Amino acid sequence: MLKDEGLDLFDIRRLALLVEVVEQGSITAAADLMMYTPSAVSQQLRKLEQEVGQPLLNRRSRGVAPTEAGQVLAGHARKIIRQMQAAQSDLDQIAGLKRGSLTIGTFPTLAASFLPIVIRVFKKRYPAVNLAVRSARFDELVADLESGVTGLCLLWDYPWNPFHDEAVRVTEVFRESTVILVARGHPLAGREQVSMEELRDESWIVRAEAHPVVEVLQRSAHDAGFEPTIAFLANDYQEAQAMVSVGMGIAMVPKTAVALQHPDVTVLHLGPQAPMRRVLLAQRQDKIYAPAEVAFHSTLLEIARERASEYL
Repeated sequence: MLKDEGLDLFDIRRLALLVEVVEQGSITAAADLMMYTPSAVSQQLRKLEQEVGQPLLNRRSRGVAPTEAGQVLAGHARKIIRQMQAAQSDLDQIAGLKRGSLTIGTFPTLAASFLPIVIRVFKKRYPAVNLAVRSARFDELVADLESGVTGLCLLWDYPWNPFHDEAVRVTEVFRESTVILVARGHPLAGREQVSMEELRDESWIVRAEAHPVVEVLQRSAHDAGFEPTIAFLANDYQEAQAMVSVGMGIAMVPKTAVALQHPDVTVLHLGPQAPMRRVLLAQRQDKIYAPAEVAFHSTLLEIARERASEYL
């Protein structure tokens, strides 16, 4: 039945060779990477072309280039290979439960604030579980989750750009407010709350490399009727706090960014104006959740319920 439906038409090893040849533009280079001889790669690709019934590569004096059919098949092959890698990772996790292992993904702000609290409780309750943490940027976190590198990960989103991926299941962990940082000697330092309109003449310290907090500031400033003046691009929030502390400017940051507060920095609230972001726990929809993942999920949400008010 499978043969009649064409579901067993392609050998996945040949598909992997095709992808490598297309990406390298050379049979010889692909053979080196895949640890085959060039003649073996050529032979496997000819068999694949026979299975497909049309040419997949144009042989040239210098390397090869995919035909239109080759491009199409290589695109599908990449997806199949990712799914097979994810399947292998799932099987490895099930086998590894005897050892008790779990890898989670997170982003730096949470890794420096909320997550260590969760890890301390989790390790005390489940000392046999070998817990590993990968801190990365948003796109890397999602890619690691989808490929099975991590069993679950922590993400974030804002109301104007909610996270949605049909392959990923998300659970809200807590909501986090945005706050303003000023130097201890700043004229507003004695206040508990300010409005964005009061900050139109300030210079701002923001994260570098198009960090999401830049968009949060710009949206808030535009809603208040002004364009923010950027005075300094910081590589992380500790650097931003240091620059705020010496009067280089003020900063807008998520509340968890001041879990370790600089002694010469004052935190001001924005009240109802404060942009809110969701912190999310993400897991793949299509996998069987390992007991270690279920236990971490439960522990994390328990700690979040206890401490949620700290982040508002």
